[in-house]
Amino acid sequence: MRCVIARFPFELVKSEVQQSMKGIKPEPITGESVIISRRVYPVKQVGEVITRQDRRDFTAGEVVRALTRLGFTCRSLPEPEPEVVPTPVEAASALLGTPAAG
Repeated sequence: MRCVIARFPFELVKSEVQQSMKGIKPEPITGESVIISRRVYPVKQVGEVITRQDRRDFTAGEVVRALTRLGFTCRSLPEPEPEVVPTPVEAASALLGTPAAG
């Protein structure tokens, strides 16, 4: 499949991407990720390996689009859960506790 990453054209094949990532240890996930051969890699790491370019030269979105079109599963980092702040009434109720049963 032909795609453009960092203004350079690449001819990517799913099996060749899998082969080039074989034996490479995944780095810690800090953003978007892709599953290749049951391993989860950061898309920037995969982009660097398959394009042989510096990670600063391309965006994660470019690599995600290319890998998705090849049939790989890409994920973004889940949004953190918002902190639940109790209302003043709920906070006071929690401090007083529950009444004792009869």
